[in-house]
Amino acid sequence: MSDNSGVTGYIQHHLTHWRIGDGFWALDLDSLAVGYLLGALFCLIFWAAARRATAGTPGPLQNAVESLMEFIDGICKDTFHEKSNLVAPLALTIFVWVFLMNLMDLVPIDFAPDFMGALGWDYFKILPVVNLNVTFGLSLSVLALIIVFSLYYKGPGGYLKELLFHPFGPWLLPFNLLLNIVETLAKPISLSLRLFGNLYAAELIFILIATLTLGFGSSWGEMLTSLSGITLLIGQTILAAVWAIFHILVVPLQAFIFMMLTVVYLNMAAEHH
Repeated sequence: MSDNSGVTGYIQHHLTHWRIGDGFWALDLDSLAVGYLLGALFCLIFWAAARRATAGTPGPLQNAVESLMEFIDGICKDTFHEKSNLVAPLALTIFVWVFLMNLMDLVPIDFAPDFMGALGWDYFKILPVVNLNVTFGLSLSVLALIIVFSLYYKGPGGYLKELLFHPFGPWLLPFNLLLNIVETLAKPISLSLRLFGNLYAAELIFILIATLTLGFGSSWGEMLTSLSGITLLIGQTILAAVWAIFHILVVPLQAFIFMMLTVVYLNMAAEHH
């Protein structure tokens, strides 16, 4: 690393979205494109599994899909105590979609920016969940479902009564209302920040590992003919491999936590106090 400004520019470049517009009307096209493509891939995989499903000996794809569905269905039955035909499919969708988006963090850090740069786009982030707009958008959907479930299972009167009288009774009505509003809003905020923070930190570490050999630019000959270059390259390779192996655990774990907390929140919304 011979140029601190080069390192700073490299990091900023990899943390910048492909964006059009300004302010509220800004669109991060890279996050939208990758998110929609992964959602379509999820639908395609499950459609292919359903089309090839057989009562005889199942293939690997059918086995994997059925095992995943049984696993999530079991979690929903244990966690959500009311009757609903929506919770299990919702949990499956959240887990697989968030998992696929998280998985993009294992794509080599320079691949997407270099590939899209060759096509004429200066910036492109292939990891949608490091965009707070994406994680907060997902959590806002969960917030809407929390309100819908509360109204459906408790009725408008029951939900209003809970907001006003729970947990301290009618004598502290204003405090009850404020407490319940804060609790309701904290759920989507914590969901979005948890997913964003964990994946953002992981991506940033990958970027920092990539800067170890940045001082050599694209000169592989210079790097491989100097002791410092070879040492940095070996260290970079080991660190990247170790962090990628560790991150293989983080990718499904964060998807599972987002899915599990969603089911828990919906169960809390459906319960009668």
